[in-house]
Amino acid sequence: MEERDYDRHLRIQTTGMREWQHQSSHYNRYEATPYEALNVFFTEYELKRTDGVVDFGCGKGRLAFYLHDRFQVSVTGIEMSGQLYQEALENQVSYLRKAKRKNGTIRFEHCLAEQYKVEAGDNRFYFFNPFSLQIFTKVIQSILQSVEQHPRSVDLILYYPTSEYIEFLDMHTPFELIKGVTVPGSYEENNNEIFLVFRLSRINGQ
Repeated sequence: MEERDYDRHLRIQTTGMREWQHQSSHYNRYEATPYEALNVFFTEYELKRTDGVVDFGCGKGRLAFYLHDRFQVSVTGIEMSGQLYQEALENQVSYLRKAKRKNGTIRFEHCLAEQYKVEAGDNRFYFFNPFSLQIFTKVIQSILQSVEQHPRSVDLILYYPTSEYIEFLDMHTPFELIKGVTVPGSYEENNNEIFLVFRLSRINGQ
């Protein structure tokens, strides 16, 4: 199914990419994860209806609608761009006309990633290389603080991870790499076209 066809199936509009007019060295351009890549990864990695997913740099909300439609999980999208946030809300109205009876919730917050207050029910965190290592470090610290207050197992899902992200998680956090899923058809020299899952097991055991 083509990108626009999948959008049409979900009754949303998320194709294309967006460069920032005033480009920040800390925040990268908007580009949604390809549906084909999502289908590959979420065939290998299952979500439960009790999971709470947070998508940092959610853009127009593609991941939120895809996961809610496929797994009926609750998803929170975090977006700093006011324009993209408004487009996500418009997509939500259109999507919910089709998905009124599904379980789980979808919500979007207009804020910087490092300002988001991680909630006790958040246990799956998605990153498509949305921002610099400096911002990523602050977000991971917020997640770890939340786990200290509300012990639970949490997963970080990274698509197109940078070497800086991977090195930071390996060297400076208790997260452990548990899974890697390569997108078929990706060029061998482009070894970033992969999903990596890092897990922090619950304090005092799973």
